[in-house]
Amino acid sequence: MFEMPRRSFSLALTLVLAGLLPARADTLPPLQESIFWEPEVQAGDLPPIDQRIPQEPLIIDLEAKGRAYGTQGGVLRTMITRSKDVRQMVVYGYARLIGYNEKYELVPDILRAYENEENRKFTLHLRQGHKWSNGDPFTSADFEYWWKDVANNAQLSPAGPPDFLLVNGKPPTVSFPDETTVVYEWEDQNPSFLQSLAQASPPFIFRPAAFLKQYHENYADPAKLAAEVEEHRVKSWAALHNKLDNMYQFDNAQLPTLQPWINASEGKKIRHNFVRNPYYHRIDAKGVQLPYIDIVEMEIVAPGLVAAKSNAGEVDLQGRGLDFRDASILKKGEATGNYETYLWQTGVASQIAIYPNLNYEDDAWRAILRDVRFRRALSLGIDRASINQALFFKLAQPGAMTVLPASPFYKEEYRNAWADHDPAQANALLDEMGLDKRDRNGIRLLPDGRPMELVIETAGERQEVENALQIVTDTWREIGVKLIMRPLDRDILRNRVFAGTTMASVWFGWDNGIPQIYTSPAYLAPTDQVFLAWPKWGQYYQTAGQVGEPPDLPPAQRLMELLAMWETATTDEQRVTAWTEMLEIHASEIYGIGILAEAPQPIVVSNRMRNVPKKGMWAWDPGAHFGVHRMDEFFIAD
Repeated sequence: MFEMPRRSFSLALTLVLAGLLPARADTLPPLQESIFWEPEVQAGDLPPIDQRIPQEPLIIDLEAKGRAYGTQGGVLRTMITRSKDVRQMVVYGYARLIGYNEKYELVPDILRAYENEENRKFTLHLRQGHKWSNGDPFTSADFEYWWKDVANNAQLSPAGPPDFLLVNGKPPTVSFPDETTVVYEWEDQNPSFLQSLAQASPPFIFRPAAFLKQYHENYADPAKLAAEVEEHRVKSWAALHNKLDNMYQFDNAQLPTLQPWINASEGKKIRHNFVRNPYYHRIDAKGVQLPYIDIVEMEIVAPGLVAAKSNAGEVDLQGRGLDFRDASILKKGEATGNYETYLWQTGVASQIAIYPNLNYEDDAWRAILRDVRFRRALSLGIDRASINQALFFKLAQPGAMTVLPASPFYKEEYRNAWADHDPAQANALLDEMGLDKRDRNGIRLLPDGRPMELVIETAGERQEVENALQIVTDTWREIGVKLIMRPLDRDILRNRVFAGTTMASVWFGWDNGIPQIYTSPAYLAPTDQVFLAWPKWGQYYQTAGQVGEPPDLPPAQRLMELLAMWETATTDEQRVTAWTEMLEIHASEIYGIGILAEAPQPIVVSNRMRNVPKKGMWAWDPGAHFGVHRMDEFFIAD
């Protein structure tokens, strides 16, 4: 932070856009009132634009980004397949305290600035005059409310503060020096704190305090609160508070937000409308408040109709619900549907990955699944080139599950590890395990005499998965393994995996296939049950040993040691060393059997749309799908 003498408006604005100076009233471009909100402003129901945006808004230089300056207005149509997916508006909107830019660098967004002192002390600076979507001030009081009255309230948060705030089991010291400053401080390093704030599904460490205090026993009138509990038909004030406090679910239209669009639809509907946030903190360098688009309309449709309705030109922007297999029919419909089909890269470590469950409840099968020779044999038994040709016209990259070339940790040897189609070597490994007996159909026998029938359970949502497994079924027969595919509902599948009743499952690879130096490698270690190869180990870590099983294989134990090394590292070299060895362990141990990566993701873009990049990255985390590409900067030309 520093002061400079007053210069010309153009020089000052240039410095603001370059990030060298905070925006101030005398450096702002002339502000333009929103046509959408102008009637409310004229009626006195809404303040004018200069009283709605922060005194130091985030100013976006579109030309510097190679984009066009847009105009406000229009309705953007998109589709989801479940009512709870209205939360995608929080993902796509991607307003975060700190977020990724398109180079995947962490930069302030909602925050004006932040300071990081040795990954132990983080000082967060808010924007003076920033407001929630209902006009309430957004200040450090909203952080204080969450920390003291939500995260540390036993009735609202029985488990206490979330895990990402605990370092060696200890929470931070949190202070609020003034209305625009929040300080988080730990005894030991918390190097993943900033990254956590930038997630697609963010841990909101603030809440709209003025709104939620109406439903908190420490602040609300007891009689009024009791009446609200009865009206909402819940058991307690805490249940009511948690029901209304759903910033990520985004289905409570009354809850104030900081996102670019606010939910304007109550209850269950086929179409949900989201209208521009009149208090949004971002403006372009010409003084136009973002988002450019006035309304986003989300229609709920059956999964099988997403491609067909996109083909008919019924959407303006669509990626979710489309697979590469839809690309040909989408291309054919471009002329009559008035859209283009872009092919973006995907950011997952593997488009399709098979996860043998090392915590499977069957003792005989568990011993086999935990033998690295078996997992290597399965990998060698997959003809990835044939799958790539049949499903992706050779546009994907066959190989094991590892990070992508966009990551500084990428090595070709990781992608090639145990990934050739080599039935002879696979058979030799299985024979070496003592699995050399077969039935009359050529299927190997387990030590207890059962045929080697490997049941792989799927979520049944992606045709490409079923098609790939059909090819794997044929090639695994060559090595004496019978694949049985069992489609299930996604929630049922995950619950079965977590319980140890699933032998193997299939899903995407790691969500983050493009980790950077600052990225925590926690997802490479057994820290989460969602990694489908070790659910019990993940449960053990997540519950501090109350549930699950401790990792009992040396490579997995080493992964935990390396994670601890990364978390306490003081230099980038030390972090790179930890990452490298962890990736080497995964390449050798094959906890997830990757099939191919970098499969193109079809993105349908209406001819009316502008500023949607033709080449982009479709990634959940980091990236939040459209979020990192700043959907609030997209606009409709007509």
